[in-house]
Amino acid sequence: MGAQIRLAEDSDVEPIVQTLVRAFEDYPMSRLAIAADGYLDRLERYYRLFVTGIGLEHGRVWTSADHNAVAVWTTPRTPREVFAPYAEQFREIAGDRALPMEAVGQAMAILRPAEPLWILGMIGVHPDHQGQGLGRAVIGPGLAHADEERSPVYLETQTPENVTFYDSLGFTVLGEVELPGDGPTHWAMYRKPQP
Repeated sequence: MGAQIRLAEDSDVEPIVQTLVRAFEDYPMSRLAIAADGYLDRLERYYRLFVTGIGLEHGRVWTSADHNAVAVWTTPRTPREVFAPYAEQFREIAGDRALPMEAVGQAMAILRPAEPLWILGMIGVHPDHQGQGLGRAVIGPGLAHADEERSPVYLETQTPENVTFYDSLGFTVLGEVELPGDGPTHWAMYRKPQP
């Protein structure tokens, strides 16, 4: 039997935030974007704000029943300026990484499509449960909704392993860029609607 995946609710926030922290604790982009002092606390605050302010409020969040996998999406109906009300909070969380991240953000934005689409903002699987198909399972509902709406899907990633994984889901690389400030390679990926 496959993983049980459902839409997240407010009561799911804390356990899925903990999953995201564990999943992204050593991720190259997390280390680049978040100040080292109080790093884990800052990371937790970042994911709580992203899940509640962006995902639950303006997009979709799917979680496994045990909270070991989570996917946070925005949709074509998400307001274009969805991050603006939270900009100051995100800057405070980034700490001394906020100014360097402005240049990183500009580099990443070059590859982003302007068309309305589904965007996979983040997907995390608890490290103790990776390699069991949970990532594919928790992404599935978002892809199905996008396909039903005949909408393309976009995502960004910073590891070659992720590029291979997303390729297996029908994504292709739109472009890649070496991020400034000794950042990792950044890949922008796009998936056309599937029949």
